[in-house]
Amino acid sequence: MNHSPTIQAYFDEPTHTVTYLVVDPSTNAAAIIDPVLDYDAATGAIANQSARRILAAARDQGLTLQWILETHAHADHLSAAPFFQQETGAQLVIGRHIADVQHIFSKTFNLNDISCTGQEFDKLVDDGDTFLLGNLEVAVMHTPGHTPACVSYQIGNAVFVGDTLFMPDYGTARADFPGGDARQLYRSIRRLLSLPGHTRLFLCHDYKAPGRDHFAWETTVAEQRAHNIHVHDGISEEEFVAMREARDASLAAPRLLLPSIQVNIRAGRLPAPESNGVSYLKIPLRHEIGERG
Repeated sequence: MNHSPTIQAYFDEPTHTVTYLVVDPSTNAAAIIDPVLDYDAATGAIANQSARRILAAARDQGLTLQWILETHAHADHLSAAPFFQQETGAQLVIGRHIADVQHIFSKTFNLNDISCTGQEFDKLVDDGDTFLLGNLEVAVMHTPGHTPACVSYQIGNAVFVGDTLFMPDYGTARADFPGGDARQLYRSIRRLLSLPGHTRLFLCHDYKAPGRDHFAWETTVAEQRAHNIHVHDGISEEEFVAMREARDASLAAPRLLLPSIQVNIRAGRLPAPESNGVSYLKIPLRHEIGERG
């Protein structure tokens, strides 16, 4: 039996996100990992061109889409998972701790249509769970820190790590979102980096590190241990936490944070249309304007 998946990457430059089409070559069963919905924040326009391109490629290859795997509730793009569910009947998978994220952000946005149990998704997975993609085993690793619900998916010699790690020359993910924790992030990363050195790591984002003129999203455990600028071998937990917390304090909020979170905790579904047939997203206002005396 072939235990190695075929992996095709689709890079969405507006959000710097990589979506993966992962295939069991023995059965042509496929999974989509972290699909992106086209969204124009200036106009509110949404579209499925990026998702349709991936679906067309899958159909051209005679693939059967079995799973849609989300590594977490993203804060930098809206998920196209409902499009793939509707077009293919594939099941949507996310880590069970999505319920924690729903609980946090349903309060932030004052939402009353969120279960806070994760029932919006088809399959909730825990650390150590396994399921099949065709004949290939998918093993789940709970890798919190960036968010409480982050999971990594190991398929053969490939691990899809979401936002936990970036390319070695760019470092690691932020840990300052509600429910994030730099100490947890360090421990999750060290767990990933305890895998064999030749293990391939596939990342959810790339932003081009200074001096690099091309996008990249595949690395190995050995490369990360030797060269990751934030967490290479020899960096202690205390050193990492101090660096990560100081760096996070200097970062602006992601451009699509507010629309992304409230859609993605709904499993990518838009809010229900109002009486005029239009769906609306919320923008919580922060009152920082001083009163005139």
